[in-house]
Amino acid sequence: MTLEVTIVVAGLTFAEAPRWHDDRIWFSDFYTGRVMSAHEDGADLRLEATVPQQPSGLGWLPDGRLLVVSMRDRKLLRREPDGTLSTHADLSGHATGHLNDMVVDPMGRAYVGNFGFDLMGGEPVSPATLHRVDPDGEVTEVATELWFPNGIVLTPQGALLVNETLGNRITAFDLTADGQLTNRREWAAFGSLPTERDFERILPLLSVAGDGSCLDAEGGLWVADATGARLLRVLEGGEITDEVRPETNVYACALGGSDGRTLFACAAPDFHEGARKAAREASLIALPVVVPA
Repeated sequence: MTLEVTIVVAGLTFAEAPRWHDDRIWFSDFYTGRVMSAHEDGADLRLEATVPQQPSGLGWLPDGRLLVVSMRDRKLLRREPDGTLSTHADLSGHATGHLNDMVVDPMGRAYVGNFGFDLMGGEPVSPATLHRVDPDGEVTEVATELWFPNGIVLTPQGALLVNETLGNRITAFDLTADGQLTNRREWAAFGSLPTERDFERILPLLSVAGDGSCLDAEGGLWVADATGARLLRVLEGGEITDEVRPETNVYACALGGSDGRTLFACAAPDFHEGARKAAREASLIALPVVVPA
């Protein structure tokens, strides 16, 4: 499938966690420590927050306050009405790697993933846990044995979907009224779980390295394949209905725009920290799709 690709914002280090919110596209830029937003065409680019310890997942509390993952110090930050950032929760005693993506439910509970190991430091790959942060900042472990949990989304049916980037699969849970995750199941499988523990040896074994993702109105999950330079639309059970190759690596995606039919994606030459810090080669791109958010 070939679609016209538009560059929305250029000159980034490594963009992640795109979100369509308040008629703007929001995203994090890892190595400049910025959370930014813009109109769907990239106009009116605005600095929303500065996170020195590397921003990632974004979400909003019911009262409209922004939550942002601070990766390296493993904290969840909250932007107050005056623009200042405060610590919403400290997960440094819980997470075993950098914090990563998250989703916030309608009750204001944040579900936060982490790497599970020191990726940039070369540690052996280990599975990770998923934590729930309640509105009062209390942290609770809600799932274990996830292979690099990423791309967390909530469905209208009350399920929570998690891409396992290094696990060749998407895992689903039912979300209970009190915030528990139950009925764990395989939502889609693309290959076997890793038997290796060396990160570089695992990568070639991945059929789909699901990174960021977003859900459309017909239940299709758009998934950024971090090692395949493509965006996939996946249905429950694993059927791939669409494959888009934008001629660049892509790491996260979000549906939005005025009619909900723009697929925004975070693009970069690679995900290596040293190379991305030293350049401004990443971008936020956009592609038209048929099924809206």
